[in-house]
Amino acid sequence: IAKEVAKLLEMKAQLGDEGKSKFVLKTPKGTRDYSPKQMAIRERVFTAIITCFKRHGAEVIDTPVFELKETLTGKYGEDSKLIYDLKDQGGELLSLRYDLTVPFARYLAMNKITNIKRYHIAKVYRRDNPAMTRGRYREFYQCDFDIAGQFDPMIPDAECLKIVHEILSELQLGDFLVKVNDRRILDGMFAVCGVPDNKFRTICSSVDKLDKMPWEDVRSEMVGEKGLSPEAADRIGQYVQLHGGLDLIDQLLQDPKLSQNKLAKEGLGDMKLLFEYVTLFGIAGKICFDLSLARGLDYYTGVIYEAVLVQQENNHMEEPVSVGSVAGGGRYDGLVGMFDPKGRKVPCVGVSIGIERIFSIMEQKVEASAEKIRTTETEVLVASAQKKLLEERLKLISELWDAGIKAEMLYKKNPKLLNQLQYCEDTGIPLVAIVGEQELKGGVVKLRVVATREEVDVRREHLVEEIKMRTSRS
Repeated sequence: IAKEVAKLLEMKAQLGDEGKSKFVLKTPKGTRDYSPKQMAIRERVFTAIITCFKRHGAEVIDTPVFELKETLTGKYGEDSKLIYDLKDQGGELLSLRYDLTVPFARYLAMNKITNIKRYHIAKVYRRDNPAMTRGRYREFYQCDFDIAGQFDPMIPDAECLKIVHEILSELQLGDFLVKVNDRRILDGMFAVCGVPDNKFRTICSSVDKLDKMPWEDVRSEMVGEKGLSPEAADRIGQYVQLHGGLDLIDQLLQDPKLSQNKLAKEGLGDMKLLFEYVTLFGIAGKICFDLSLARGLDYYTGVIYEAVLVQQENNHMEEPVSVGSVAGGGRYDGLVGMFDPKGRKVPCVGVSIGIERIFSIMEQKVEASAEKIRTTETEVLVASAQKKLLEERLKLISELWDAGIKAEMLYKKNPKLLNQLQYCEDTGIPLVAIVGEQELKGGVVKLRVVATREEVDVRREHLVEEIKMRTSRS
């Protein structure tokens, strides 16, 4: 048998590639390709976001796509099981980054930076089971803005909310609401409701599911799966269903139980300050203090917030319905200290824009509006009216490129004029520079506006100027 097997293996080796079975052409689970059209929409979104970050004075950084495994371990609470571990590489245990916040904290501690305002846009990785959770990817972009440094309370936090407001307004995704809460208010609430200290984090992640599950289901998870007493769960229920504005903060500051708790009192005091600042920024109408907001990540220490798009349902629904989170963030004052050998703390507050969800909403909007998306930025096509003018086209296009003009030509020696004009129609190129024998003799180029079909002779030496003038107007 061994002989026969060896013979068969030898034959298989000789067959080489022909013997190979057909491989499957697909992207890995939880990932996707982006077409030129999708990328054009993406770039539009990124430009709006980066413009906003820069308007607020942010610098940009980048970090490696993988970190030492120990850097990421223990920073994400129950989500740690979603970290993508890599095989041992040359004696280092590595994992793909799970978000951009922990690498940022590592960067600050490593470089002894105590003060920075930065943004970072890059891909992150989650070992999710994408078949089970629709719309969740294993590889996706995050878009983060953070302010690190010791400042007076709530001023940077209010600016983060202003940034969220600016970006969501600019992208015109529809009506939105930014829910805010504070980890200290939550912890104080858990304490006065009788949640044991060691259950704070796990109960917190149950509360975080209230935007997706009704209170009864969350309550049964707390009691049934997490062993919380039914009385404590019912007390939590009275609080987490409250939401409002300054009036609710004042009401809770008077609450006989909460007002006795040092943490909750601090959190409520800061929340009041936050509402004063967002009122001055003119955005208080979109901000809602919501006690059910918990954000499951372990590293938050103060204010937390999440922006959701709301659909105004038909008239008999008085409550707007949330259609999912498009931004989130909060204050994490202890994270940098976890990495610093001396435990020096650098207070931080930040916001992450939910770029993937925004892309899919924008894509749907473009589909619905039948808007024609240009996937190139070409301003002018260099065309010829007769045969044997390839050299002239090459000379002219080179002049245009050297002058910084985005130009194309067809890769044929003698293309038909009609085909060249059709190419402009198909790709949205606004201008055609036509070289012909007559024009060459007269030292001019015929410039044609594709939309109106109007043609004008322009002297060769004025062509660059004319194209620039016409494209800057459009």
